[in-house]
Amino acid sequence: MTESARLITINPTSIDDALVAEAGAALAEGKLVALPTETVYGLGCNALDPDAIAGVFEAKGRPASDPLIVHVDGVGMADTLIEGGLPTVATRLAAAFWPGPLTMVLPKTEIVPDAITSGGPTVGVRCPAHPVARALITASGVPVAAPSANRFGRISPTTAVHVVEELGDRIDLIVDAGPANHGVESTVVTFEGDDAVILRHGALTAEALADHVAVREVEEADAEARAAAPGHDLRHYSPRTPAIATTTTPGDATEGDIVYVAYDDRAIPLPSGWSFFSLGDRSDLELVARNLYANLRRLDAAVHDLIVIELTGAAGLGRAIDDRLTRAASGIVTTTDIALARAVAEVLQAKPSPDPRRR
Repeated sequence: MTESARLITINPTSIDDALVAEAGAALAEGKLVALPTETVYGLGCNALDPDAIAGVFEAKGRPASDPLIVHVDGVGMADTLIEGGLPTVATRLAAAFWPGPLTMVLPKTEIVPDAITSGGPTVGVRCPAHPVARALITASGVPVAAPSANRFGRISPTTAVHVVEELGDRIDLIVDAGPANHGVESTVVTFEGDDAVILRHGALTAEALADHVAVREVEEADAEARAAAPGHDLRHYSPRTPAIATTTTPGDATEGDIVYVAYDDRAIPLPSGWSFFSLGDRSDLELVARNLYANLRRLDAAVHDLIVIELTGAAGLGRAIDDRLTRAASGIVTTTDIALARAVAEVLQAKPSPDPRRR
């Protein structure tokens, strides 16, 4: 596709039925439609149409090994995708958290194409809370697969402008309904008996889940379980600028055009040439999460030599934020100032120059 996608605006507080019908018909017909959700913007397609699914993988440059989450407008549609319908424990969570940022991975029915699940026996299903997203799914009459509307591995989009930057000439239609509310993706769980096993931390916290079911983490070595969730690559949500995640402060690290990304709760002495960028206050992690990807995009656009990002070290939503920051840094996490100084020196030595984005 070479022409720019058509952009339409739908106000989530006063939904235009005609525009919803148009976008819903486009989805049903196999078109690629970027749509708002409460987490991030998704690249939507008819989840039962193999050609449309292939188009999503092609537009994103996404490997076939990374499964897609299927979005539904309610439990009734979800039951058509899940073998035997939602089990009791999943029904309990759906009653508590749907519509909302919870994806449940369960055995799929035969109508779910293998391309959705990367050939696996399970499918991730969620019912989004965003009113425009649900209206579009209902209008389409089909479940909608919707990975984040960005090129694979890059920073997820939380506004329609981000989608235009990433995929504007690769898809058919973009629905703008304002910024995403949560700013990080859904929490993904599967089940072992009556236990919910977290495959990916997200906008719904483990603590909130634990009020309704027994919760545990997937084992680090359980590659098969992890593969059932999207976004499982070590490098994901990544800026083009090299990045390092850390749990410490810079100390005597190498001087240079380096930005240290942290929080407002304390002053941090920085080496010569380093600058500071705040993600917000750790006392308000919801706001940190909401602005996280937009801030990463701003940092990337500034074209520093290196981004060093301090993890929150917090429970709750901090788990999701730290997961995204760790993957943005390709899994490079330092825990001492000596290790950070060594990692900074290694990255700067390996970095090609000049960066073609510099003017």
